[in-house]
Amino acid sequence: MAFPDFFSTARLRAERLTAAHLDAIRAMDTDPQFMALLGGPRDATQTAAYMTRNLQHWDDYGFGLWVLRDAHDDRIAGRAVIRHLNVEGADEVELGYGFHPEYWGRGLATEIAKSLLQFGLRELRLPSLVAITRHGNVGSRRVLEKAGLHYERDVNHEGIPHLLYRSPTS
Repeated sequence: MAFPDFFSTARLRAERLTAAHLDAIRAMDTDPQFMALLGGPRDATQTAAYMTRNLQHWDDYGFGLWVLRDAHDDRIAGRAVIRHLNVEGADEVELGYGFHPEYWGRGLATEIAKSLLQFGLRELRLPSLVAITRHGNVGSRRVLEKAGLHYERDVNHEGIPHLLYRSPTS
């Protein structure tokens, strides 16, 4: 089963990533604040590779990355994702999100994380979902806990220490 190309939460509209979103993704990837805890800003080649990987994920699995718009004014607020992630040799399915700094502190990350978690467990019937975050990202840790995920263990992802959170099993 594939997730719809579009979905909404109370304050966000999500649209499936397409090649037409390149400029929006590029704006996120070049923003030092947006990317501070997501590996740092990306150059144009890295953004192109990121787009290719995420577009291919949709083709392969029927779900992936969505661009998020503010439901009130239609501006790009950020992005959200459910995708396969290699965690120390294990294939997991992660939920993730990122928002432009002007959208921080509004509860939007919790709103989208809860929506993604419900979809993954109920619609995709995954046994669980994971999320990773850097040790210093206290805000993301709180979001994951509010969404119902629990700290499982420390992991090394792409050479950087992270915390792995896991949802309760469905």
